[in-house]
Amino acid sequence: MSDTQISAFVSESTRRKIDRYAEAHGVKKSRLVEEALLHHLLALREIPADLVIPPRLVVSERSFDAVTGAIEKPRRPTRAMRDLLAGRTVDPPS
Repeated sequence: MSDTQISAFVSESTRRKIDRYAEAHGVKKSRLVEEALLHHLLALREIPADLVIPPRLVVSERSFDAVTGAIEKPRRPTRAMRDLLAGRTVDPPS
């Protein structure tokens, strides 16, 4: 089997993560990238698309403001949520 070289641009932070992992585990970067791609492609084939969580989420400025607003001023948890987090049995809504 002959090898084929591919080229890809990655962020500086991703490159640093690849470098650190490869050095810490004693694997070549090319092997790490190939294994990661194979793993990802297998997951895409085996897992339903709606269950695959992307590694990066892109949100609009409006959505970002809504999320930061919810973090800065969270709503009071509902009774059902308090019961759930306390480990109490929660009756389904009727």
